[in-house]
Amino acid sequence: MTNFVLKIIAIITMFCDHLGYAIYGKFSYFNYIGRIAFPIFAFGISEGYLHTKSKKNYLMRLFLFALISQAPFMFFNSMFREEFMLNIFFTLFIGLVAIIGYENCKNKAIGFLLVICLSIAADTLKMDYGYWGILVIFIFHIFKEKKMLMNLSFIGICLVKYIPSYINSNFYYAYPLLFIFTVLSLVFINLYNGEKGKDTKYLLYGFYPAHLILLYIMNILFIK
Repeated sequence: MTNFVLKIIAIITMFCDHLGYAIYGKFSYFNYIGRIAFPIFAFGISEGYLHTKSKKNYLMRLFLFALISQAPFMFFNSMFREEFMLNIFFTLFIGLVAIIGYENCKNKAIGFLLVICLSIAADTLKMDYGYWGILVIFIFHIFKEKKMLMNLSFIGICLVKYIPSYINSNFYYAYPLLFIFTVLSLVFINLYNGEKGKDTKYLLYGFYPAHLILLYIMNILFIK
């Protein structure tokens, strides 16, 4: 499975996730499918770090599209929540900063502390997926050559994410399903063959803000 195919799977499952909110204005069964998307995007950041020709340009590109996507993200979010959040590109940007910071620290203990601080910052600033998103990106990077550890660490961080919500919720079936679909992303990630496939550098960058605006307009014109 090439990087191109992984991106298409992530984009389709992300669209399903957001389509559910556009139709129902709340959590729905579409969102189970959507749990597959972010881990694939996170894995893509770890791969992008390895293969990009310019880490500086990669960072600038992520940050630019984070700024471009924020207004569409806020419009989209207004359909089902009032809480202010920063879009996923900010999370991916900080995740890449965490990888670069860690790799440039001679003392890896300090590098790991930097990753933890950036994870806390992502949560404090209310970035999409918060601390969990940064740690997932870092796990895919640090264990890129140790697939068993990568898989087990990812499952562990998923348990950390979902068990507290399960304990504090009356929806006993929902969080086990969210956990299962999130972990299901590993099937696709482990099928990755290291090949780039078709050049889709700007596919996600353009699709993300565009589909948020499209779903927002659809919600206003045809659903509300």
